[in-house]
Amino acid sequence: MTTSPPDDTGPTTPEVSLLDPEAQHVLDLGRQAAARPFEAGTPEEARRAYALSSPELQGEREPVASLSERTIAEPGGPLTLRIYRGHDAPAIDAPALLYLHGGGWVIGNLESHDEICRWFANMAACIVVSPAYRLAPEHKFPAAIEDCRAVLSFMQSDAGDLGIDAKRIAIAGDSAGGNLATVLCLMARGSKNPPTAQLLFYPNTDASQTADSYRRFADGFGLTAATMAWFRDHYISSVGDIDDWRVSPLKVVSLAGAPPAFLAIAGHDILADEGEAYAKRLQDDGVTVILRRWPGQIHGFVSMGRHGPAARQAVAAAVAAWRGFDPAFENPQAD
Repeated sequence: MTTSPPDDTGPTTPEVSLLDPEAQHVLDLGRQAAARPFEAGTPEEARRAYALSSPELQGEREPVASLSERTIAEPGGPLTLRIYRGHDAPAIDAPALLYLHGGGWVIGNLESHDEICRWFANMAACIVVSPAYRLAPEHKFPAAIEDCRAVLSFMQSDAGDLGIDAKRIAIAGDSAGGNLATVLCLMARGSKNPPTAQLLFYPNTDASQTADSYRRFADGFGLTAATMAWFRDHYISSVGDIDDWRVSPLKVVSLAGAPPAFLAIAGHDILADEGEAYAKRLQDDGVTVILRRWPGQIHGFVSMGRHGPAARQAVAAAVAAWRGFDPAFENPQAD
């Protein structure tokens, strides 16, 4: 099965292209399953359905050098972390990645994005930390942000124990996880050890959900406009939260000082336009941006490694960008 190559032009609105065969195949599988939309049931039912479908989409889970879990105590309660050490990762002062899973702040877990974390760990020869942050609606905004911020603080304070370099921590995420990653990077501006990069796959950056891609791809392309509204409304406590930049980072006054960014955008995705807009805002505010588009792909394609090469291709592109942002990858002795 083939996939169209990514489009590497700058932040503009690209022409809509044909769906890649692998994306069409995944959509066909979804139609054959005739599963009811998440918004037709409860959050718990959505989580069960998502957990059952994830193994059918993820590819083979490649081995890593080591895999462990630990629980840290935080004000919001015990927080479970999964820690991946990639093959060839340095024994000490390794580069590290905080990976925040997607799922609309309502679904998703450590298993649903395990494949992506393994790829990052091995491709970048790094340590990946992925948290089971609190989910909505049981824990509304800003609970997830607070958890992710706590994990970043833990990685920095316990860097020696983890074998990582506190000065070389990047943050990545997809969809709602991409939203959390952008917000965390903005919060960390000016800190002692700010993140070295933000690696974003089709991030949610504007909870107002008024971009034209919500009209173009409202239904029939996997994530629907109705489902995304259901996710958002479970996450926020009031309509006023929509304009809070910690929910809609596109609305922040300035993005200056944010870490260099890699963005992967799917061409047939309701979140495509807000991803494009975020890339342009970053660029306008002086932040280095690498924007890669997969014109024929759909939302969530990086979690669909079983059905074609685009998923791994996108992670490889993110790792290449991260290496370019961090000179220490090429010179391990660099300060």
